[in-house]
Amino acid sequence: MLAAVLILPLLAALLVLLPIGHRGRWPALVTVLTNAILLALALAIAAHVLYAGAFHEWNRSLSIDAFGALLLLLVTFLGFTTAIFSWGYIVERRVGATRTDKVRLYYTLYHLFILSMVAVPLIAHVALVWIAVEMTTLMSAFLVAYEDTPASLEAAWKYVVLTSMGAILGLLGVLILYWATRVAGDVPFTWAGLVTGAPHMPKTLLWTGFLLILVGFGTKVGLVPLHTWLPDAHSQAPSPVCALLSGVETSTALFVILRLFPVLQAAPLVADPRPWFIAIGLVSVGAAAFLLLQIRDYKRMFAFSTVEHMGIIMVAVGLGGMPAHLAAMYQLTAHALTKSFCFFAAGTTLAATGTQEVGAVHGLIHRAPLAGTALLLGGLAIAGAPPFVVFISEFSIFRAGLANGQYLSIALLALFVAVAFCALTFHINRIVFGRAEDSPVHAIPKPCLAALVIAAIPMLILGLYLPGPLAALFRAAAATLGH
Repeated sequence: MLAAVLILPLLAALLVLLPIGHRGRWPALVTVLTNAILLALALAIAAHVLYAGAFHEWNRSLSIDAFGALLLLLVTFLGFTTAIFSWGYIVERRVGATRTDKVRLYYTLYHLFILSMVAVPLIAHVALVWIAVEMTTLMSAFLVAYEDTPASLEAAWKYVVLTSMGAILGLLGVLILYWATRVAGDVPFTWAGLVTGAPHMPKTLLWTGFLLILVGFGTKVGLVPLHTWLPDAHSQAPSPVCALLSGVETSTALFVILRLFPVLQAAPLVADPRPWFIAIGLVSVGAAAFLLLQIRDYKRMFAFSTVEHMGIIMVAVGLGGMPAHLAAMYQLTAHALTKSFCFFAAGTTLAATGTQEVGAVHGLIHRAPLAGTALLLGGLAIAGAPPFVVFISEFSIFRAGLANGQYLSIALLALFVAVAFCALTFHINRIVFGRAEDSPVHAIPKPCLAALVIAAIPMLILGLYLPGPLAALFRAAAATLGH
């Protein structure tokens, strides 16, 4: 079953190249069906992990636990909804035979991007996980440059250069961790093996490896001050690509950093990692909150919100304890579901108005009611307004921090979140309400609307009700982070 998750996207990447159909609808159909099957497989794997424990295949070369199952579930769900949105955004808006080859190229890269992301939680060997994370960068860089404009090419180049520098540091960190496992004895170079062998690893090697991975993979996560590529890439990439980049690609890199938290805690002689997580998280949240005050592009606005949310998750993990780690899993899920919806809403707004400038769009809810309503819901949801899921996850983090006595950290986090809330709602209000303009709007493709509806369902429901199996998966995933 685990192997099928890796094989399916690869097969689909080949199928979409077949010259079947017209206007790119064959690649779109293959992509939607493939990602629907991947989502079904992810649900089956999550159920197996929840009720039978970690899942292994290929002589333990492929392995997944509760945390990995949660990430896989998020990647495949967003892969499915984004595939539907892409049908409308990439295919229905592209007409003429000259665009068909480019549409096929988009879908080929799309499947390879999905393959690289699902590989991260499935691969057992840590060094191979590094390769998978770097593949996410390579595949997504071509997608960022898909529009083939000078601005998109510049954004893709900046993305590749900055994240490649991080990749070198991350690789060095991985190699130092491998050295530490050899010094400790015959320790398997897997996440579980690192936790088991941590008490016997040299403190200097373990801590150095962690810091290098934190900086290296932090570049891909978008942690401040390593975030500068993120707003440029999100402003230039097609909106469905932004949904994947922001919703789950950053989370796959964060997954690697969070996996080291229990490793450091298992080593009794290593300095406490919690202050590092809290400090880095607060810097990211604070910087993003104040940067949100001055944005002029609504896609960049949602990009800076991603920086904020990645910082919030870091703070939640750093607070320590089961309630905080449980809230971190909730926040990870809330971010993925809500941010994908936000970029779908941004894509429909762009399709309707033809501009990304905040100052150039007024009275959207009157000019294009569906796009305006979607952008309003997305803006409120990602800002953390009740009753959406982000409000519940952030409230859970505040409550866990106060219970732990982390009053200063929670006070700063609450301040920064409040600033970000005000900034987001201010900009959304300018776009959605106000005096309607007479300029014409374009029709929104039906697949885009279908993707918006599907993406909105969990964003709304999980803010009001958390199903028992999903709550159990959150608890199991939180338990992998230690105490």
